[in-house]
Amino acid sequence: MRGFKERMRVDDALKLYFEKANLKRLGSEKVDLLNAYNRVLSQDIVAKYDVPHFDRSAVDGYAVKAENTFGASTTNPILLRVVGSVEIGEKADFEIKDGEAVKIATGAPIPKGANAVVMLEYTNDLGEYVEILNAVSPFKNVSRRGEDVKAGEVVISKGEILQPQDIGILASLGVREVEVVKIPKIAVLTTGNELVELCEELEVGKIVNSNSPMICAAIKEIGCIPIPLGIAKDHPKEIKSKIEEGLRVADAVVITGGTSVGEKDYVSVVVKNLGNLIVHGVSMKPGMPTGLAVINGKPVLLLPGFPMAALLAFYTFMPKIVERLLGIKILKKKGEIIKAIAKRRIPSSSGIRTFARVIYKNGFVEPLRTSGSGIITSMIKANGLVVIEEDKEGIEEGEEVDVTLTRHLIKLL
Repeated sequence: MRGFKERMRVDDALKLYFEKANLKRLGSEKVDLLNAYNRVLSQDIVAKYDVPHFDRSAVDGYAVKAENTFGASTTNPILLRVVGSVEIGEKADFEIKDGEAVKIATGAPIPKGANAVVMLEYTNDLGEYVEILNAVSPFKNVSRRGEDVKAGEVVISKGEILQPQDIGILASLGVREVEVVKIPKIAVLTTGNELVELCEELEVGKIVNSNSPMICAAIKEIGCIPIPLGIAKDHPKEIKSKIEEGLRVADAVVITGGTSVGEKDYVSVVVKNLGNLIVHGVSMKPGMPTGLAVINGKPVLLLPGFPMAALLAFYTFMPKIVERLLGIKILKKKGEIIKAIAKRRIPSSSGIRTFARVIYKNGFVEPLRTSGSGIITSMIKANGLVVIEEDKEGIEEGEEVDVTLTRHLIKLL
């Protein structure tokens, strides 16, 4: 067997390939919201209206004029007349005047004239009247109109990989479908006279084609659609025909086997004749015979025939190629736990486990200023969580923390 003329370092191979390949980016398509999870957004999402689109109560209690509660305490309760009630989903069709209160449920619209809500825990229900045991300031316990999203605001930017919280805010904005990058389709071809399919009889000297189902599973794992092309015998015309079929039906082609430099290793020769074999031979073990090619603007990945070499080479190169097709680079993946320094204090209450929504950037984190449990965008603007245990009262400025990423950190290519 002839040896490879050169074996490139992995990073050098990728750099050279992307410089010379000039890969075609994938187009976009519209999908309904329920099928948009984990897709790459191909346009900015701009809010058409405020969320919420009305002032609403953040607690169960009594809607009041805040000024009517000033000075109230358990030793000096203030008596207000109850003039009605509002449940969530109802419209408050009356106006509160001085000395009046309206019983209100969490999420219900604030009646006209009211500007605050006293929590139920700080009241005594006397029937026609209610005792107020705690003063509230204007707009205390009120979720203001546009508190989550303001009309005209870019809610989610192009290139983001849509997460459950994104789907939630899109639904609240009335978005039924979104424009996303198409899912890459990757054709899988295995070569070798010795191979038989799983359903065929296994004779002496034959080997079951395990590479195709294995690589197809790996393609699904990285969020792409596999298209198995079956087996090509070790013959240039058959290999060429199968590769051309793959190029017609898919955005990329993966070939296993026949990629080395032996007498019957025809794959690299066929690929050279069809396009540009940019890299052939990589300094990795296993996986040295790996090749990187481009045909008609589409990537073609040549993998060794041995299963583990094929799989490891696939994981080394194909995710990077897919990122190019999608037009993004994933810097860190959702779910990763990374170390960071608190840029400012992150508060929490003793005895309560706190999930602080934070923004991670360049090794530092800071908490969101608006992070109520009803604010969906707190999980969109945030890209990480800092969990503060029950026995700890906050994270101090300069303290090192573990950050669990709640979305991929990306950059546009």
